Amino acid sequence: MENQTEMNEFILLGLTKQQELQCFLFILFLMLYLASMLGNGAIMAMVMAEPRLHTPMYFFLGNLSCLDIFYSTVTVPKMLAGFLSGYQTISFTDCLAQLHFFHFLGSSEVILLAVMAYDRYVAICNPLRYMLVMSPQVCLFLAAATWTTGFLHALLHTVMTSRLHFCGHSHVHHFFCDIKPLLSLACSSTRLNLSLLNIVTGTIALTPFIITLLSYLYIISFLFLKVQSREGRRKAFSTCTSHLTVVALLYVPVLFNYMPHSMGGSSEREMIITLIYTIVTPVLNPLIYTLRNQEVKCALRKALERNLLPGKNE
Repeated sequence: MENQTEMNEFILLGLTKQQELQCFLFILFLMLYLASMLGNGAIMAMVMAEPRLHTPMYFFLGNLSCLDIFYSTVTVPKMLAGFLSGYQTISFTDCLAQLHFFHFLGSSEVILLAVMAYDRYVAICNPLRYMLVMSPQVCLFLAAATWTTGFLHALLHTVMTSRLHFCGHSHVHHFFCDIKPLLSLACSSTRLNLSLLNIVTGTIALTPFIITLLSYLYIISFLFLKVQSREGRRKAFSTCTSHLTVVALLYVPVLFNYMPHSMGGSSEREMIITLIYTIVTPVLNPLIYTLRNQEVKCALRKALERNLLPGKNE
């Protein structure tokens, strides 16, 4: 493919130009990044090591933690380097790679949350057929389809962005290479790119959201119409609250940032919204699933006892 760009690199302006804030932000986001790595890494280790967590629900949770680790890694290390240097240059090729992996992992996570909602629907509304419907083969297929769809969605935007002609200043008003800040720097027409962003990305965001919404509407109606026991309802809802919290933390800022609206929106506002689902949400996800899930807490307690108090298990 012939690359028509005249620029070899861009300059990421980052979150702030104030020197006194950059040291504080470096420490803050470094701590959040490390917390995300440790928390999501612990979830993955528990899901793999604990036999009682070898179920579809926790298989998908392990995928979610894996996505969160990679998702934060796409943007945070580069942003931290920018805090140390004041601003950060990035080559055109690296910029496209960052754009690709950001949208690959982000769209995969949105789709995965819909798959997890469907898993809860089957588990609660069709418990007798749960292991048949959500067999290991089906779970592997759904996970593979999730990652593949995210990859193809990101590839579309990467290819279309690489074909644009860039000239003039190279300052990207963001802390990483996202589509909309790059489109604002293009000299050639971006009409097709914007249409794809609004239609394709809007579909990728809205379709899983609708599936998630319908799944929980069915779950709620089933519990109130078919389950008479208050304790039974409480147990069923307890398996959903963690997932619903994670869905709200991701979907709300994503839909706000990428639904069709004017390109002239505030770059500062969009950066703050992006920080929520790229840094804050991956940190909170392990806490949400650990604090609100008895099986995960029990597995974590057993893992800590096994490693810190080995004599107790003998």
